[in-house]
Amino acid sequence: MSNATKTSTRRDILGVSALRPDGVAKVSGAFEFSSDLHAEHMLWGATLRSPHPYARIVSIDLSAAYKISGVEAIITAEDVPGKKTYGLIASDQPVFADQIVRYVGEPIAAVAADHPETCRRALAAIKVEYEILTPITDAEIAMRPETTKIHPDGNLIRHQRIITGDQSLQGEVIVEGTYEIGMQDQAFLGLEAALAIPDSGGTGVEMFVATQWLHEDQKQISACLDLPVDKVRLTLGGVGGAFGAREDISLQVHCALLALHTNRPIKMQYSREESFYGHVHRHPARIWMRHHATRAGVIQRIESRMVFDGGAYASTSSAVLINGITHIQGPYKCENATVDGFAVRTNNPPCGAMRGFGVVQACYAHESQMDKLADACGLSPVEIRLRNAMVTGDKLITGQVVESVAPVARCITETDSIPMPAPLAKNADPLEIVGGSGLTSLPHNIVRGVGWGVSIKNLMYSETFDDFATARCQLQNGVVNLKYATVEVGQGFVVLAPQIARSVLGVDQVIIDPVDTHIGSAGSTSASRQTWMSGGAVDGACRLVRQRLFEHVGKTHNIDPLRLMIEDTDVVDMLGDFRISVIEASTGVFIEETFEHHHRPTQELDENGQGDCHVAFAFVAHRAVVDVDVELGLVKVIQIATAQDVGRVLNPIAALGQIEGGIAQGLGLAVMEEIVLENGKMRNPSFTDYLLPTALDAPQVVAIMIEEPEPQAPLGAKGIGEPPCISVTPAIAAAIRNATGKDLPRVPIRPQDICL
Repeated sequence: MSNATKTSTRRDILGVSALRPDGVAKVSGAFEFSSDLHAEHMLWGATLRSPHPYARIVSIDLSAAYKISGVEAIITAEDVPGKKTYGLIASDQPVFADQIVRYVGEPIAAVAADHPETCRRALAAIKVEYEILTPITDAEIAMRPETTKIHPDGNLIRHQRIITGDQSLQGEVIVEGTYEIGMQDQAFLGLEAALAIPDSGGTGVEMFVATQWLHEDQKQISACLDLPVDKVRLTLGGVGGAFGAREDISLQVHCALLALHTNRPIKMQYSREESFYGHVHRHPARIWMRHHATRAGVIQRIESRMVFDGGAYASTSSAVLINGITHIQGPYKCENATVDGFAVRTNNPPCGAMRGFGVVQACYAHESQMDKLADACGLSPVEIRLRNAMVTGDKLITGQVVESVAPVARCITETDSIPMPAPLAKNADPLEIVGGSGLTSLPHNIVRGVGWGVSIKNLMYSETFDDFATARCQLQNGVVNLKYATVEVGQGFVVLAPQIARSVLGVDQVIIDPVDTHIGSAGSTSASRQTWMSGGAVDGACRLVRQRLFEHVGKTHNIDPLRLMIEDTDVVDMLGDFRISVIEASTGVFIEETFEHHHRPTQELDENGQGDCHVAFAFVAHRAVVDVDVELGLVKVIQIATAQDVGRVLNPIAALGQIEGGIAQGLGLAVMEEIVLENGKMRNPSFTDYLLPTALDAPQVVAIMIEEPEPQAPLGAKGIGEPPCISVTPAIAAAIRNATGKDLPRVPIRPQDICL
């Protein structure tokens, strides 16, 4: 078709603020989350959990529970046909406790019954006799040689040092401090839920579940069930948030085992309290740090000792530790370092992945130190950071060269250029005042403070992990079908994937097939990796399809395919006037391609912590403005200004949403969120007592996105979701220090820390 009319339309392509296709359904209540799933002849499943942090199981008596009408099955450790343990990096967590329980909430047994209430009664009827042991809840004590081994592998999960440069260097200015970070919960709103449907004859199982990594779940479940991997098929259920907590197995194996045991569909769903016990949390940490610098404030050497409490089982603790110690220098030049890092088992609840993944803890320490160094050198918080700001080509303390675009100074200066909020007006609305509508704060007790935080964050997995993502693209009659296993947890890939297809192939209609294990792995939706990895896979598959479309058009119309390109929704000849719509060009044609995207290889750290262990890095700066009632210890965050290194913005509205969401989570850690433990027992496993930020706590966010496309990234874009929650916490803490004059070495900062 020569000289055809250009088929131009307004489309949601890359760079456009495209709206979520599931947005209206989610806010109206029509979206189907995993907890909404059901099947005919379905039974309910429930888990019996240990009330003790450390105990020996003497006996389990199921007889009374079996007598309850409606109880169909009860399973314990002896009913696990395959591998008895699971875990992401280290497979050390039992499916059911066998002989020993190591934390409050550890699964003992699971029940299948005709109704949730029947399950509850059955669990109450199971009699477990325990020999209570003394729990080990202090990570420092757990590391001592004389301390009881919680696990056969010992209490030390991993120890890693970083030693580089001159170990004897002493700076003209030396500052040090010890910092603590409490245990934070991911606190997603959609509770854990799954539906497992057995195959006829118990030869396999199909599961619908909210998770972050379908194929990793599949691998672990099949090993525990002693089934071939292809007999365990997973489909993504509606996910109501994740933030790292859904990387680890929770109810998956229990649900599948009950389904195979009863040969009936099984639905399991946690309550809010059980959810607190059933998933991992952010690692509490204790970090000592010392900086050596010149009188001009130039960092010469850092020393640090970092202890991460991994709780009862390893989960991702070893990787969290590596992220922590390799980021302890912050986004600053440093040639000399002595760092010791430990990840330790205790009888506290297990800890694993959470947004920021080890870097949150490190950033709180190094940014608190930067403020101390600024004070010691007589410099402003901005100037001390600019004098030490990293640039592309600098080396980390691991010896790795930062090849990523590294606009650290620009992040700082552009954040600094954002106008400060107006002072608190005398006639301010009560909701703008510390304490809110209760009018609890007196104006003369309110002091304003300003604080800074700047961070570096690795993107994707590290230390030799062969990370990849798979995608398939089909084109026919102008319609694209995309197939991938990329889990949508709210980050927006459900929007991005069609944007990529429209941009590469010039189509309007894009259909996303169900997200399941019928295609190769997409990896986990975590580590700021899915835009890079799965976006790269979708882009690669679409480009292969485009190449084949050009070959078809070229053959059909006698044009060299190398002369063809996509312009809007048309295939055009770059050197002539030929133009044909993609719809017409693909009519009656079926093209299918699958692409697997890998990132560059990484190295494991050696005994001195040297090696190129990360793929790439992103950077961000935050400036926090707070009002503090110094008499009552109340805090209101007024404004967060931020400039973030994003590579390339693919969907502006989604990018801003990620930034705002990360800031809210970092604010929570700064002043509100903490799982409070007493001898290993949670004191606040509910949203009544676990304090979450609400809309009334949300500050004004003024965000600048720094676009310098990342050469390594398939789309030029860096992950956006994690950096916002990292340095906003130390920025808020610094602002409170600025208002109060107190040291405040621990987060979350509580009212009593300020006013007592």
